[in-house]
Amino acid sequence: MRVRKVFAVLGTLLALAAVVPSGAGAAEGAQEQDTREQGSKKPTVVLVHGAFADASSWNGVVERLQRKGFPVVAVANPLRSLTGDAEYLRKVLATIDGPIVLAGHSYGGMVQSQAALGNPKVKALVYVAAFAPEKGESALELSNKFPGSTLGDTLSTIDIGDGSKDLVIQQDKYWQQFAADVPRKDATLAAATQRPVNDTALTEKAGDPAWHAIPSYFVVAGKDKNIPIAAQKWMAERAHARAVVEVRGASHSIAVSQPETVADLIVRVAK
Repeated sequence: MRVRKVFAVLGTLLALAAVVPSGAGAAEGAQEQDTREQGSKKPTVVLVHGAFADASSWNGVVERLQRKGFPVVAVANPLRSLTGDAEYLRKVLATIDGPIVLAGHSYGGMVQSQAALGNPKVKALVYVAAFAPEKGESALELSNKFPGSTLGDTLSTIDIGDGSKDLVIQQDKYWQQFAADVPRKDATLAAATQRPVNDTALTEKAGDPAWHAIPSYFVVAGKDKNIPIAAQKWMAERAHARAVVEVRGASHSIAVSQPETVADLIVRVAK
């Protein structure tokens, strides 16, 4: 009887030893869990608006990305100069921990191409009806490389007093020029709240672009009156884009009119 009791006690102790890890084993298990959690951390999506818009133009995209659990930053692009705007975005990126997916609309593509250069945290560049310049090219040059842009006829100027001018789209022309597939009431609000762009930002030549080193993805707008679709496709092909999503009926304001399509591509890229 005593022997049986001894074996029973020994069996219980051995079972507990198998279940309860040693201090070293527990520490290793916790470390492995931390590593898995860090590896599964979703990248931060940084959205860069272009000229004649503001960060709220990304609202529909932001809502969809947040529902998917992505942290999102919609940057207030200064729209003053390509060099200055890229430097500002570079400083914003420096505040973000972990991997980043950058998405730029229109002139925002110029800015992200320059700001992401040499940043190992930026894993992908998404161009949304956007410029993807090569070194030495300007936004003005690229918008006129192929026929079809009617933007110039819709602009008004504001003399800044330093030799440069701010540019705005005339409010009564904004809907048809910029956002023809957006409900008119929404386009009217966007026209009233548009951010002017300084003309030097559109004429300044780009530096070395990050898309040579970072994978790029494009959403192109079939009825864009600011950047002709031929120019968008040409830039995507030149950048060896990993994917090109074409929305045939979309206006230049594609992030507003087609937020699901834009968000879906960003989610695919970010996974």
